[in-house]
Amino acid sequence: MSQTDARKSLTQARRIVVKVGSRTLATEPQLPERLADDFKAAVDQGKSIILVSSGATALGIERLGLSTRPTDMPTLQAAASVGQALLMRRYDEAFSRHGLTPAQVLLTHGDLSNRKRVNNARAALAALIEAGAIPIINENDVVATEEIRFSDNDQLAAMVAPLVSADALLLLSDVDGVLDENGVRIPELADTSDFTDHGSPDRIGRGGMASKLDAARKARRSGAAVVIADARVPGILTRVLAGEDVGTCIGAVGERLRARQHWIAFTLKPRGTVVVDQGAARVVERGTSSLLPVGVIGIRGDFRRGDSVLVVDTTGRELGRGLTRLSALEVAASAGKKGEELAAALGGMEDAVVIHKDDLVVER
Repeated sequence: MSQTDARKSLTQARRIVVKVGSRTLATEPQLPERLADDFKAAVDQGKSIILVSSGATALGIERLGLSTRPTDMPTLQAAASVGQALLMRRYDEAFSRHGLTPAQVLLTHGDLSNRKRVNNARAALAALIEAGAIPIINENDVVATEEIRFSDNDQLAAMVAPLVSADALLLLSDVDGVLDENGVRIPELADTSDFTDHGSPDRIGRGGMASKLDAARKARRSGAAVVIADARVPGILTRVLAGEDVGTCIGAVGERLRARQHWIAFTLKPRGTVVVDQGAARVVERGTSSLLPVGVIGIRGDFRRGDSVLVVDTTGRELGRGLTRLSALEVAASAGKKGEELAAALGGMEDAVVIHKDDLVVER
């Protein structure tokens, strides 16, 4: 999709995910009211809005009278618990002026990495949207640990986009958009891979511009056009959806990943790595064949059947991600083998595959 077409597609977006960060909420106390104004205008046009909002922990730290951000997990979780109630109250007060109904949804990475739970979350969000409510999604910091947490809410927003079949993702920050080395806004980006973060560090939230661009890369593969923009601009959502030249626009890719493919590629955390030779690398990159043991030359990590693994070539370049049908021990034992030799290594599994083509998502 060209960037001109990307801006045009925003005018026709029907389902929009909006993400706002901790730092912006902390420095802009009137932001919930301004968002409510924008959301009401969008809803009146028949659009559905899903909000991903940080800010609970920061609000809880303030309410508890803590002078600095805690470093221990229990106190951080206590602050998040206190702050989440305050955050939802702010949104409820702002939205109720327009007759909008907010709905709290708290998720962990563990919820979205489990197929049954992610399908339950998808169904619940669909029901909320159908009922006319506005889901307000945040990480469940009260129970999340490092092992099951998102790196930041930009990443959560990117995972929510395919969950609700979003047409657009708006990542709101406190800068005009992606800035070049001179601090000038870049109106459009075709590629997010070659970027140096020229913005200031985020001292309150966990995200930054590099994280937003990574989130954009993931969301656009689900078919969503992405805009990174300044939350402080009055009517920012209305202007984005009108196709105005605000923020930095990153168009969706031509061929969107199916929900399950997106889940494999961007939600699951890889448990290991499979290294392949040049011939297998070419096969993987075509995306039409399964990865067989004969093309494997090494592994890293300890993974089990059904785990997510990275597939890399001999230079370490990532080729794709997939669900392995063999454990790490089985892949190691069968590497480079085929036919009778493969069957002997795997106890008769002559037709074994490492990753089936239906479970493999190629890097683009």
